[in-house]
Amino acid sequence: MKTGGIDASRIESMLAQLKASAQRPHADAIGSLASPAGLQKTSSSSKVDFSDALKASLNQVNKVQVDAEKLGQNFAMGDDSVSLSDVMIASQKANISFQATVQVRNKLVSAYHDIMNMQV
Repeated sequence: MKTGGIDASRIESMLAQLKASAQRPHADAIGSLASPAGLQKTSSSSKVDFSDALKASLNQVNKVQVDAEKLGQNFAMGDDSVSLSDVMIASQKANISFQATVQVRNKLVSAYHDIMNMQV
């Protein structure tokens, strides 16, 4: 890593990685959201309890945010093993996952209000 300026080969490498990840199918990302780690199945069938899925998703978002915060702190402390690009990417991932969680919460609240306003 150069201290006096930006290393052009590192930037080109990062751009190549971003282009490669943008062209990959999103099945990996969708699959990780659809079946987060630690998810429990309710019975012998393949049904998943909604509260368990919600808790697992929130735990995953929290983990991403905590990891991004730790990377930022390590970078600020001068750890040479952490690069600025890693910190920024982790920060953006945490931001995107949080924004997605907020959108899901908004949809759930909207659905709750719709159900409560239904006439029986």
